[in-house]
Amino acid sequence: MNSTRCSKLFALLLVVTLALSAVAPATAISTEQSGVPNDAAVGDSVTAKLTLTDLYSDYEQWTLNGETELTDVTWTVTTFDQAGNQKAKESYDGRSFNHSLALDTDASKAVVKVSGTVPEVENFTFDPQQEFTFATLSQTRKGGNSEEIETWTANYHTEDSKSAREAIVGAQGAIDDAPSGANTKDAESTLDNAISAYEAQNFDNAIDLADKSKKSANSAADKAKQSEQQNKLLMYGGVAVIGLVVIGGAGFWYRSQQQDNYRLR
Repeated sequence: MNSTRCSKLFALLLVVTLALSAVAPATAISTEQSGVPNDAAVGDSVTAKLTLTDLYSDYEQWTLNGETELTDVTWTVTTFDQAGNQKAKESYDGRSFNHSLALDTDASKAVVKVSGTVPEVENFTFDPQQEFTFATLSQTRKGGNSEEIETWTANYHTEDSKSAREAIVGAQGAIDDAPSGANTKDAESTLDNAISAYEAQNFDNAIDLADKSKKSANSAADKAKQSEQQNKLLMYGGVAVIGLVVIGGAGFWYRSQQQDNYRLR
């Protein structure tokens, strides 16, 4: 390899190394959660526990930060030693908190309990479904940068938006279940309008449009099935006619052969 190629390769490796070094390393803290909902209703009271272990794999002393979009929030941070004995317990109110952790306190596990109320939906989206930040936990070293440990999110809805979503999902299912020969263009167009109404928070209109879309899809499916049945009947009828023609032709040929044999005698 000549010197020019070597210098180019070295420059490339240098760029890659610098790029990788600019990326903040992920924390080595292990996490588990219980109670974070997949979907929640606006105004519901929710509670979850977020468990952190391997607390000092990066730093011997650091600050645990928590943030959430829940309202009326209370955080409770409980630490335990390696034997499972409780070391300390502190509570914080508000959408964020800071809690100091240090190796010399003998705390090897931290359990963060977050309780609050599901917030109002700021922006309704059908796909993906609207979601909010249930909790984000981060690690901050004294005098250093903050690194995210993990973020937990949850879908949320109102009673009206849930009904509209279910209607839209039902219409989409009817379209998907229609046979391949069905003309579902009208149903698909109406479904698009239903989704637009959903995202504009016109949930009653979204339900009406979704119902029309479902009926249109079912009608298209029925027509396709009827057409398929008619085609089968026509095919079977055609086969029967061909069969009769063949049988009739064979009979005529047989009779003509018999007559020819009789004349030859």
